[in-house]
Amino acid sequence: MALDLVDYEHKVHEAVKLFWGNREAARQKQIELGKADQGERSGVTSGKNMDGFIELIIDLVKANGLDDAEIHQKRAVLTLPGYFRPTKLWDLLIIYQQVLIAAIELKSHVGPSFGNNFNNRAEEAIGTAHDFWTAYREEAFGKQPRPFVGWLMLVEDAAESKAAVRDASPHFPVFDDFKGASYLKRYDLLCQKLIKEQLYSSAAIISSPRNSIETGEYSTMSTMTDIKTFFSSLAGHIATEAARLK
Repeated sequence: MALDLVDYEHKVHEAVKLFWGNREAARQKQIELGKADQGERSGVTSGKNMDGFIELIIDLVKANGLDDAEIHQKRAVLTLPGYFRPTKLWDLLIIYQQVLIAAIELKSHVGPSFGNNFNNRAEEAIGTAHDFWTAYREEAFGKQPRPFVGWLMLVEDAAESKAAVRDASPHFPVFDDFKGASYLKRYDLLCQKLIKEQLYSSAAIISSPRNSIETGEYSTMSTMTDIKTFFSSLAGHIATEAARLK
């Protein structure tokens, strides 16, 4: 049975338009309330910027055999136990018959600041995955096959995110692949390494300029971190679990 990717290309364009539209709506609301000095932060606080991608994932789950799965998106039911900390709040959980099918993080990074925020995102992604798989090893979710663990990132396509970056490492050299790499390239390398080290089942990055509010324009970086690769991997896992559990 072929996997159903639910016309993902069109839906990603719609999700990108919704992302930028929600940010702009939040910014306008702050201006109306006289809080325009919050700057880029005003576009983050609405909490619904990645909702289009969540809806796409829900469609994917239903189309590939788990139409009756529990798909949790509300904060009160997005917590999983950790190993190094008591709990971790995820962005999306998929559970079927008390089996954890998938745990997914959906993140974004919009300028003008990319430096420290990139490091924070990287540390968060690595720490979250290490904590999760250690908890899995210790049977925090019961005895079950490995769930799908995904990390999806949208980064603003801007001059600052595409510019070459210099690093200062006075004692030992940085790895060659990072030398002069832009922040977009660094995110691509991060995602590739998260997959190679089996910290995530799939990790994807897309970039989009902020004027894509009408077009939903986006770009991908590499085959390994392509959005189609991400959704194909998730659809395959859903179909496998549906065949196993039903």
